[in-house]
Amino acid sequence: MVCGCSVLLPLPDPSRAIMPAPPSFYANPSSTSRWIPRQPRPVAWAFIRKTSALLWLLLLGTSLSPTWGQAKIPLETVKLWADTFGEDLYNTVTKYSGSLLLQKKYKDVEPSLKIEEVDGLELVRKFSEDMETMLRRKVEAVQNLVEAAEEADLNHEFNESLVFDYYNSVLINERDANGNFVELGAEFLLESNAHFSNLPVNTSISSVQLPTNVYNKDPDILNGVYMSEALNAVFVENFQRDPTLTWQYFGSATGFFRIYPGIKWTPDENGVVTFDCRNRGWYIQAATSPKDIVILVDVSGSMKGLRMTIAKHTISTILDTLGENDFVNIIAYNDYVHYVEPCFKGILVQADRDNREHFKLLVEELMVKGVGVVDQALREAFEILKQFQEAKQGSLCNQAIMLISDGAVEDYQPVFEKYNWPDCKVRVFTYLIGRELSFADNMKWIACNNKGYYTQISTLADTQENVMEYLHVLSRPMVINHDHDIIWTEAYMDSKLLSSQTQSLTLLTTVAMPVFSKKNETRSHGILLGVVGSDVALRELMKLAPRYRYREGKKLKPKPNYNSVDLSEVEWEDQAESLRTAMINRETGSFSMDVKVPLDKGKRVLFLTNDYFFTDISDTPFSLGVVLSRGHGEYILLGNTSVEEGLHDLLHPDLALASDWIYCITDIDPDHRKLSQLEAMVRFLTREDPDLECDEELVREVLFDAVVTAPMEAYWTALALNISEESEQVVDMAFLGTRAGLLRSSLFVGSEKVSDRKFLTPEDEASVFTLDRFPLWYRQASEHPAGSFVFNLRWEEGPESAGEPMVVTASTAVAVTVDKKTAIAAAVGVQMKLEFLQRKFWAATRQCSTGDMPCTQSCEDSDLDCFVVDNNGFILISERSQEMGRFLGEVDGAVMTQLLSMGVFSQVTMYDYQAMCKPSSHHHSAAQPLVSPISAFLTATRWLLQELVLFLLEWSVWGSWYDRGAEAKSVFHHSHKQKKQDQLQPCDTEYPVFVYQPAIREANGIIECGACQKVFVVQQIPNSNLLLLVTDPTCDCSIFPPVLQEATEVKYNASVKCDRMRSQKVRRRPDSCHAFHPEEKAQDCGGASDTSASLPLLLMPLCAWGLLPQLLR
Repeated sequence: MVCGCSVLLPLPDPSRAIMPAPPSFYANPSSTSRWIPRQPRPVAWAFIRKTSALLWLLLLGTSLSPTWGQAKIPLETVKLWADTFGEDLYNTVTKYSGSLLLQKKYKDVEPSLKIEEVDGLELVRKFSEDMETMLRRKVEAVQNLVEAAEEADLNHEFNESLVFDYYNSVLINERDANGNFVELGAEFLLESNAHFSNLPVNTSISSVQLPTNVYNKDPDILNGVYMSEALNAVFVENFQRDPTLTWQYFGSATGFFRIYPGIKWTPDENGVVTFDCRNRGWYIQAATSPKDIVILVDVSGSMKGLRMTIAKHTISTILDTLGENDFVNIIAYNDYVHYVEPCFKGILVQADRDNREHFKLLVEELMVKGVGVVDQALREAFEILKQFQEAKQGSLCNQAIMLISDGAVEDYQPVFEKYNWPDCKVRVFTYLIGRELSFADNMKWIACNNKGYYTQISTLADTQENVMEYLHVLSRPMVINHDHDIIWTEAYMDSKLLSSQTQSLTLLTTVAMPVFSKKNETRSHGILLGVVGSDVALRELMKLAPRYRYREGKKLKPKPNYNSVDLSEVEWEDQAESLRTAMINRETGSFSMDVKVPLDKGKRVLFLTNDYFFTDISDTPFSLGVVLSRGHGEYILLGNTSVEEGLHDLLHPDLALASDWIYCITDIDPDHRKLSQLEAMVRFLTREDPDLECDEELVREVLFDAVVTAPMEAYWTALALNISEESEQVVDMAFLGTRAGLLRSSLFVGSEKVSDRKFLTPEDEASVFTLDRFPLWYRQASEHPAGSFVFNLRWEEGPESAGEPMVVTASTAVAVTVDKKTAIAAAVGVQMKLEFLQRKFWAATRQCSTGDMPCTQSCEDSDLDCFVVDNNGFILISERSQEMGRFLGEVDGAVMTQLLSMGVFSQVTMYDYQAMCKPSSHHHSAAQPLVSPISAFLTATRWLLQELVLFLLEWSVWGSWYDRGAEAKSVFHHSHKQKKQDQLQPCDTEYPVFVYQPAIREANGIIECGACQKVFVVQQIPNSNLLLLVTDPTCDCSIFPPVLQEATEVKYNASVKCDRMRSQKVRRRPDSCHAFHPEEKAQDCGGASDTSASLPLLLMPLCAWGLLPQLLR
């Protein structure tokens, strides 16, 4: 009968013979192998369409053999193979891992155990208090530096002819051709220091770094460096008082950077040091209050050539001085006013890194034409600032207009009378581009009558120093009032500071304070001497809130342009931003949410229900959140054992502790720094060192785990002794880890025969306990039923690796239950060679059903394809080695498509709001025109003239007499280099993750592939996360596209993209604002440039650059 068939086979539709059929059947939720028609497809004959469903079934039953599907791939046989393989696998991994023994040992001590629920609010408050104490010590260190610097300046008299040698970070330890130390490059002892990322440093003294465009013997520099020598003693005292301090520094307003400990600074590949402390976020935020800035740039015809190049570089430099608390927009004007980003019309946007970089790209595309109409641009700028101030948007502090032009034909007094006088709440800064002085008086008048500053920028090399003047003006009110605001920067990835010395990127925040001149004679001038600061690595903060005390959260993915990631981009399931808003408002409370957590580089996913607990950190702008996952994640396992017994088992050679976890504090006392955590714990328990401070609760958990897991060592040793050299090599090693970070492992082969030597070592972070996560094998096992093993494929690491997967890890969780509460106590597993797993599999698939005749089918037959895939669709075993480790959808898109439609696998869409993508090309055509001889000649001429310009820059005919040309050259090269390189840019991506639905234990079906039909059977492998898939390879289903697990950029249409860019998220503003002071001396508003050059030499590059476009077109 048809009802006896486990598969219904629809007849082929001739009209669709060359197209892939949509999935016609789905699995029965009762987990049987029977299929139910979802939507009957039309058949070829018209009379069948008109008959009843019963007649259709009868005809179907007579048209095909009732047992055809079963005969092709017998369901009972596939189930036998899966059960046999599963049983062999389970017996092997339980034997060698000792999981049953470990489960029994924890079961034996259950009566003495306590399982406590974690109090999330109490936990987050405790962490917050610890962090507040730590951060207060950093603030005290910075305050000490401020007091010392201001006192040193008060006692220092400026000496124009001062001669003084200091340790120049670039020149130290450098010798000339004769072997003598170069000037400012005396011998400077450097030693590698683990506390400072293993960089060679000198912890007894600081060194001084200067950008290439700052002359190292300028009188201002020499006097500032001499005065700041007084900080050396304070640096050392601070570090001795608080050994957790990292870099301490003083950034001078004149451009030098004193850093402790002293370090050797290496220029970039062009021999240029571009790092300028005055451009750093910590300097800008400490030196000025938040600000709203509107930049007006003249794009009239008179700005062509070099003037426009300097103007663009000026805008870019201004943007570099803005931070997260600032708001900005850029308006270009000629005959009419237009926004460089039309989406930002009429508003200001936060000056975060993304927006700043976006503006820079748009500014590069500006073209010059027409006549400049300044008054319209000024009116537009004033209107924006007025609207934002009235709407209580933007920075709600300083407001300024930056006017960049080659001149103003009038003073536009009516505009200022209407919008800005008499209060002058908006400062106007003017930048005269070029050497033409015809309209300089008007530009200066505008600045001086609106509490701004006027500068003239004649060369690229002059830009930096002239732009920085506006920061000095904005800092005056704060300086005059002597308001030493303590600022904390947002979290950022500082890849520039020491990038030439180390490639390790550190996520950090900086505490900084301004340094003022206290001399009475300069009080009204409001002289800012600089900013002192100290870095705080977020890793140090995380040590105070270790992940082992709570559960898995999402992890930031630091990248080179990281500057801060919004909470809504990490916990993106919080669509209403309730969690974000509560934390910004410094509230204390809790919040629950279902989340999807990516694992294994995004290939897998965990589904969790998280409870979020949050509070603020007093005296800082920060809030702290802690995540507890529902279920076993919110419980702590507590057991009792004696110190003597625990110590005995703690000293076994196979035992290790999580090296990143803080069991005992070893980084404060210098005598403790060389101790491992295990050594420190032993000293603490034996009372050998009474000064050691340890986490007693965590130490007690470790002692308990050491005692319970101690029998595993003897068990594994006995197994290893029973393995003869002739016997089959089954398992490389066994291992276990506990919630307290205790790790045991045992080898069953010689260390030279271990396939994956990085496993369980710091080189393989995913396999060990780290500061912010548990090992992958532990996390996966803890989310699967206890006793069920999770298998993962790993690639062999080593010089002889062929890039193919070679090793399999299998792990299972050990759970304990007390008073109906279940907690994960440990995870235990083995590592084995893939070839052993394959041998077991091929042997299992030679089995036959009971009572059958001799086996007529096996997975080794050419008309069967067999795969073992894991619960995320990755292939562990295949007849073809190149397919192992790949995603099934990549290898067989037809089967994966059908499995998805049947519900055997489900697709989960994940999002990455911290991704990096290649920018889309703006070229209309990739074709290159044929090069004519004239075109080639003009191209060569253009190149020669550009090189001439660079030569003149390097010869410093445009700058002052010291070396500014190198900086200008590096800027020129950098701008061209950026256009040539295909750089990555921040973007949003989405990617699929595929998850097996364990309720469906078996399924089968037929896929119509045009001229043929492909049969497949899926069977769950018991006690594992694995599936056996058997397919018919004789039918070509290549008409089905592959199913890929690739990330794709989320493309927003222009309207959505604009809305996202314009959106203003709720944010916390700085507590203080210093916009004006009645004693401010507004007459100090700038003057003419102090640089000069001979007219003939000046005209050469100007003509070359300015006339080049006309000559070569």
